[in-house]
Amino acid sequence: MLASLKLLDLMADKSESMAKQWAKEVVKNPKTPYYHSIDQDKIIPQAAEFYQKLSRVYTDKDPFTAVKAFMGKFAEARFKEKVPLHEALYAIILMRRHIWLYAEFQAIFISIIEQHQALDSQLRTILMFDYISYAFTEKYWELMNQESAGKNKK
Repeated sequence: MLASLKLLDLMADKSESMAKQWAKEVVKNPKTPYYHSIDQDKIIPQAAEFYQKLSRVYTDKDPFTAVKAFMGKFAEARFKEKVPLHEALYAIILMRRHIWLYAEFQAIFISIIEQHQALDSQLRTILMFDYISYAFTEKYWELMNQESAGKNKK
């Protein structure tokens, strides 16, 4: 649990720094061309907010419900921006990677016990991102279907 708390603190306290690292990668990654022409200053806040919200729901009794609520809004925003679904999802995958890259860079998991706790924390993070992926794609798909239904009525 100690490693989980360290990771939560890192996400909450360093969300802006983590978001900046993520933005540097997402604007040049070949799997996210939508983001290539976007100013990093415009996308850093979305990642920083994502990290802050994730740090708050991480220990909820019912994290799926909490994740579904904040990812619904996140999906709506990306949908309105016309980010292709596969690129938006890959941007989220990059956010996950940057949690661990940042934690590793900060060397927050040092001792053998902490390494074991880090593994537990990593498993919990994977579960959260499974929930995130499901909730995000579910909402995005719903929005796509609504948009399509609206076009078919015309």
